Amino acid sequence: MKKLFLLRHGEAGFGEDTDFNRSLTSRGKSSVLNVAKTLRKTQESIDFMFCSSAKRTLETAEIFESQVKIVERKNSDRIYSGDLADLIALLETLSDEVNSCLIVGHNPTISLLLSLLSESNYLNMHPGNLGIISFEFDSWKLISRGSGILEEMIS
Repeated sequence: MKKLFLLRHGEAGFGEDTDFNRSLTSRGKSSVLNVAKTLRKTQESIDFMFCSSAKRTLETAEIFESQVKIVERKNSDRIYSGDLADLIALLETLSDEVNSCLIVGHNPTISLLLSLLSESNYLNMHPGNLGIISFEFDSWKLISRGSGILEEMIS
């Protein structure tokens, strides 16, 4: 059985810098911390994390990691600039030894992935929201439309 955690970055401010370099607001930091603390009650660690290389997602991941142990991590520009196919391709690279994976990403792609894999109506993930999907198989290469079960949304 595989478990996928999809986390939209926390609320980010707008400034004079580029979109890629936007930082989390204090509210964004607080909401991510609360989500991580809630998850920690049932999930103390996650085997692997893919994180967008944008500043707000890196900040989100750092806060999340302060509460939930991440065994291995990889930052990827493909999450920032990519599409659904890119996210699924990243998941398919995971070893079958990895049983749990977290992706820290952006809308609309992270919400689209949640909806596609769980074959739900479109669920718009708000900043800092975490969706948890389980899969009844043992290989990440089997991930496809509707192959997962949406277990929980944490906000």
